[in-house]
Amino acid sequence: MNKPVLVIMAAGMGSRYGGLKQIDTVDDENDKIIDFSIFDAKCAGFEKVIFIIKRENHELFKEAIGDAVASHIEVEYVFQELSDIPEGEKLYENRTKPYGTAHAVRSVRNAVHGPFAVINADDFYGREAFQKIYEYLVSTEGRPGNYCMVGFKLGNTLTENGSVSRGICSVDESGNLIDITERTKIICTENGAAYTENDKDYFPISTDTMTSMNIWGFNEDFLKEIDDAFVKFYREELPKNIEKAECYLPFVVDGMIKSGRASVKVLSSSDKWFGVTYKEDKEYVRDRIAQLKSQGVYPKYLWQS
Repeated sequence: MNKPVLVIMAAGMGSRYGGLKQIDTVDDENDKIIDFSIFDAKCAGFEKVIFIIKRENHELFKEAIGDAVASHIEVEYVFQELSDIPEGEKLYENRTKPYGTAHAVRSVRNAVHGPFAVINADDFYGREAFQKIYEYLVSTEGRPGNYCMVGFKLGNTLTENGSVSRGICSVDESGNLIDITERTKIICTENGAAYTENDKDYFPISTDTMTSMNIWGFNEDFLKEIDDAFVKFYREELPKNIEKAECYLPFVVDGMIKSGRASVKVLSSSDKWFGVTYKEDKEYVRDRIAQLKSQGVYPKYLWQS
């Protein structure tokens, strides 16, 4: 059996935040949000982490994050590059924006040999999420089309400092994902949460709604699926909007569900997600991390030998 590995998408720059927030510290011990994800993953049983990064950020990322954890968990780096396109296709030289999260995950196709979890680098998910996803991957290892995701209650994923984009999930009676609807602008209101599609009309949405925060579990067969999906995107969708079109990971999963090629078990977490979507979020994150350390959930120094 190949043990599950953790794949962390860390190639994106935080446009709303304003910089490479993956290496921004969130406590007095110089820990980053990504450190807590790796720590929780190790506690859950993961023994290897693969970072998806930009080649030009390699040394900076390695020094700030990778070297600190390398003595505790196996580390590998994979680069998401605009030149990594389907064989025989032309490269659009005026494209500067990454091709999206599906392309990021596709970049690990030669590095992953077994089940794997995928997360964002700048989201705090909590230990329960990693425990549940690891257990699921171990129990379904080698079964094509058997995937999972960890869902959070919408109310546990909002910030008071601005709007957020969230994947709103529909789940069947067996706990399997039916589909994900992207709501690109959800805000906190005095009466709960609301979303808008036109910046004018707002519609209430329950804070108990199951929400995707891009934490997924896949078997190895998914890498072939995502490669096929990206080839199709590159040939058919990208030419329609060369500068901005993206291939999103949830869209690939949704297509597999709709065609009956996959089932995705939704594993719910009661933890409160947090992240630094906006610079104003940082004070809350620091306070929450300090609280978790004072409660003994995390040691003061995560990577102290």
